[in-house]
Amino acid sequence: MPRFAANLTMLYHDCDFLDRFQAASDSGFKGVEYLFPYDFSAAELADRLQQYGLTQVLHNLPAGDWAAGERGIACHPDRIGEFQDGVGRAIEYATALGCKQLNCLVGIEPQGVDADKVRQTVIDNLKFAAPALAGAGIRLLSEPVNTRDIPGFYLHNTRQALDLFDEVASDNLFLQYDIYHMQIMEGDLAPTIESNLPRIAHMQLADNPGRHEPGSGEISYSFLFDFIDGLGYDGWIGCEYVPATTTAAGLGWAQPYLNA
Repeated sequence: MPRFAANLTMLYHDCDFLDRFQAASDSGFKGVEYLFPYDFSAAELADRLQQYGLTQVLHNLPAGDWAAGERGIACHPDRIGEFQDGVGRAIEYATALGCKQLNCLVGIEPQGVDADKVRQTVIDNLKFAAPALAGAGIRLLSEPVNTRDIPGFYLHNTRQALDLFDEVASDNLFLQYDIYHMQIMEGDLAPTIESNLPRIAHMQLADNPGRHEPGSGEISYSFLFDFIDGLGYDGWIGCEYVPATTTAAGLGWAQPYLNA
């Protein structure tokens, strides 16, 4: 049966962030993820995880100035040192939180930079991060993102990502497969998941259009959950969606799984 993690960046917006751990636990979630932990002390977050019996499933490497619209820096040739410093900081947090996988958002492609240089920068940064994380017992993930929501995002489809991963040639680099993003960019969800399952370490979901909860849009999640389960996928699926009303009101789709 699929295991679902509450994305605390997206869900429970009627609570302050640190109160969302309890809210997720009260809803029946056993795992949580969120974009970034860095605004809080690792000890503070670890206490919430321990208090409510939650597993920290995932968070991202530092991704630049999020408030200013940056969505990652791994594709920026002039920010390699900043990227490498961020890897170290992320490892410190993940270790303290017992988090076994970190996602690298590669970022929006810089303008006026040679395309080959941008690609090589991503490859070199992932080559740096993969063994650094492996040494700490943490898997490195990277995620294609749709270019409708984030115009110009460099990594934007499954084949592109996996071809780039092949050039990195690390056994500690995996795909984070976001069903919502890939429905927009390429569709063909079930065959893509099936053919690439050994390389997928984490999934995320939202329906389309609207990026709301499963059942609100065009994706047949009842079919997809059974299909993924039948493949033997044993990772987590992060609930990274915007509730149409409140989180609690929109969790009907999850009750058979959270209450099992």
